Amino acid sequence: MRIVFMGTPDFAVASLQALLEAGENVVAVVTTPDKPAGRGQKMHSSAVKQFAEAQGLPVLQPTKLKDPEFIAELQSYQADLQVVVAFRMLPEIVWNMPPKGTINVHASLLPNFRGAAPINHAIIQGERKSGVTTFLLQHEIDTGNILFATEVEITEENTAGDLHDKLMVAGAELLIKTVEALKSGNVNPIPQESVENAGALKHAPKIFKEDCEIDWHQNTEAIYNKIRGLSPYPTAFTQLDGKSLKVFKATKEIVAQTEIAVGDYWSDGKNELKFATSDGFIKLLDIQIEGKKRMSVRDFLRGYKLENKG
Repeated sequence: MRIVFMGTPDFAVASLQALLEAGENVVAVVTTPDKPAGRGQKMHSSAVKQFAEAQGLPVLQPTKLKDPEFIAELQSYQADLQVVVAFRMLPEIVWNMPPKGTINVHASLLPNFRGAAPINHAIIQGERKSGVTTFLLQHEIDTGNILFATEVEITEENTAGDLHDKLMVAGAELLIKTVEALKSGNVNPIPQESVENAGALKHAPKIFKEDCEIDWHQNTEAIYNKIRGLSPYPTAFTQLDGKSLKVFKATKEIVAQTEIAVGDYWSDGKNELKFATSDGFIKLLDIQIEGKKRMSVRDFLRGYKLENKG
């Protein structure tokens, strides 16, 4: 089959690489336009573009997916199938173009965690398993008929970064299985409405900065999951002496205590810094205070004088 691949970040690169290593005929790649990044605001290409160019693949970078010139160029590749991994929402004129349709690799077990941030939300909501799903695109985002799915365990310590890496590998493997099945005609698309689901559907909307601030009045488990679910990006944060403090890693202590008010902190000035929650403490391990680099709490306390509030 002639395949056009669409994707942007590292997560998508693994799937594109898997297609090429499996000998699939990827005829073109679609990704986002270059954009300025970093202090010097130099133009930066997506991870998918960098990989595709290194493999000698044609790269399309449309600003608007309905642009007639882009549509004509896309049609010229006469794709039998389009594969989408971590890209943008496609208009019907694009996803309905190839005869075998357009498939998406989504980083959750659909129909749960539809949306832009399924990896983050799975951990924030305390899930013990996630997975990847391949499905056929249709009008509503992440609602198309399911082709295949595979589960991935989430451990007590896993961060969003850890789960990202697990699902990246699992997604690439599932994509190859899906493409092979489509080539042989051995597929049985299942409507998402027919998938058994315990309770209400869980969602994964885009995460904004205000969603990342820690509410110390929550219980310890919820805060711990939030820190894991936002690490390493976009990162949970709190305030320390009037400065923003990002928290990349922490541990939890669920204990009954009345000595320290919720939201206040305690430190021995050498090794420990912990904040009081509604039912215990969150002990910070890996942090970054405003204007400084990321570091361990021990390194931070060597150069920062704290006045205990508890």
